[in-house]
Amino acid sequence: MAERHPRRWLILGVLCLSLLVVVVDNMVLNIAIPALIRDLGASTADIQWIIDAYILVFAGVLLTAGSLSDRYGRRRGLVIGLIIFGGASALATVCETPGQLIAVRGLMGLGAAFLMPGTLAILTTVFDENERKKAIAIWSSVLMLGALGGPTLGGLLLEHFWWGSVFLLNIPIAILGLLASLAFIPESKGPSSRPDTVGALLSTIGMTALIWGVISAPEHGWESLRTTGGFVVALVALTSFILWERRAAEPMLPLELFRNRNFRGASLSLVLLSFSAGGVMLAITQYLQFVLGYEPIKAGAAFIPMIVTTMIFNGVGVVVDKRFGARVALSAGLLLVAGGFAVLASLAPEDGYLKLASALVIIGMGSGIASPAAVGTLLGALPLERAGVGSAVNDTVQQVGTALSVAILGSMLTTTYRAALPDGVSEAARESLGGALRLGDAGLAETARAAFVDAIAVTSLVGVVGGVAAAILAAAVLRPKPATNPEAADPLSTEADGPEKLSTEADSVPAGIERQY
Repeated sequence: MAERHPRRWLILGVLCLSLLVVVVDNMVLNIAIPALIRDLGASTADIQWIIDAYILVFAGVLLTAGSLSDRYGRRRGLVIGLIIFGGASALATVCETPGQLIAVRGLMGLGAAFLMPGTLAILTTVFDENERKKAIAIWSSVLMLGALGGPTLGGLLLEHFWWGSVFLLNIPIAILGLLASLAFIPESKGPSSRPDTVGALLSTIGMTALIWGVISAPEHGWESLRTTGGFVVALVALTSFILWERRAAEPMLPLELFRNRNFRGASLSLVLLSFSAGGVMLAITQYLQFVLGYEPIKAGAAFIPMIVTTMIFNGVGVVVDKRFGARVALSAGLLLVAGGFAVLASLAPEDGYLKLASALVIIGMGSGIASPAAVGTLLGALPLERAGVGSAVNDTVQQVGTALSVAILGSMLTTTYRAALPDGVSEAARESLGGALRLGDAGLAETARAAFVDAIAVTSLVGVVGGVAAAILAAAVLRPKPATNPEAADPLSTEADGPEKLSTEADSVPAGIERQY
């Protein structure tokens, strides 16, 4: 059990500040999509690659970055991540082509891969089990405030400056986080071991190839050599990685972690939820600006009901978790998320913001209730000496879900949109809703808007199915009862009760929320 550090609450503040840079960046980027299409001349494929380049590098390097942080120092990994992320943000402000921005976004993904596992690993090591959940609650709530303020501030910048100004937000946050990390965060490491170079190489190749195949599919087809080649390389590399880790004397990733049913159940539930939400939420930012005609700052403010609701229902999530256990809390929250997507599935062209806001509020309620149980379960399953790589596993499965969502649901959204357009429409209009609006034909614009809303409604059905499937999985896999003797539980054992003990511990009033990045 981690000892209480005398400056643990100050350290928590620094961790919140450090991860805030990633939250603000990703939220602002969604708001900036129409500006990128308009000012940078980015196509739909360019936009997808601007998003996916980050995911490609981030997911590919996460496991290796987490393992390196465990071995060489978690604060060191955090500092490296902040330097790379802040430097890449500065480069993003001067990009002149979509290709340049895609490359810089990949560099930002590399920084985030070192930054994110480090924050959670450090939190796990400086807080003991009695205070850890309270720390997660404060940490997550601060991140939600960043998610709340980021789009609004980004929208304000977009109204008065060029699109690259949104990346300026990251630079002062990264600098402050860097200085504070060096001043206040203690260094922590796992037990000394030989570096697992083979495992690191195989995991990086395998994850990168997997994401490459997924994001290549919409543009080149699922049967193209580019797509299938990525999947074949991923299959060979990841299979080799698993075999190597099973026989390695000092593996970078203890595969026994996945035998823990709570870790497995929470991770799989979250990857299903990430898959359900990613592509649909991306479409909503375009709906707000292209269909409802919102200015960027107003579009950013449109997400306030969901974010505020999520923060409020964190408390409800802790009460449900404490009273009924993680299984009930996670399942109930996921079902509510599915209900929110069901409301989106009924969206019609004549509907305005009210129905969208109702759906976002329901999704926020579900996320608020489910997240304390999910985060507590995942953290409780991690042995402290593997905190970095364990956190990276959680981040990786969620990023895979997001990448699959952007690729598959993005492709589904585009296909449905094109099918809803009448014959004879120009190729520019079929390419994207933004392309149709740029043609200046009022009748075509109205038709394209209606087609896009129909596409959102159809795609949202996947969110309904994914939310229900994740809820069923959580109910079937998670242990329903808390541990009675957590000291005796082996965190890597299949029967370990540590995660459930953490998720039901009556040690906090506020609740944690799912990490937003």
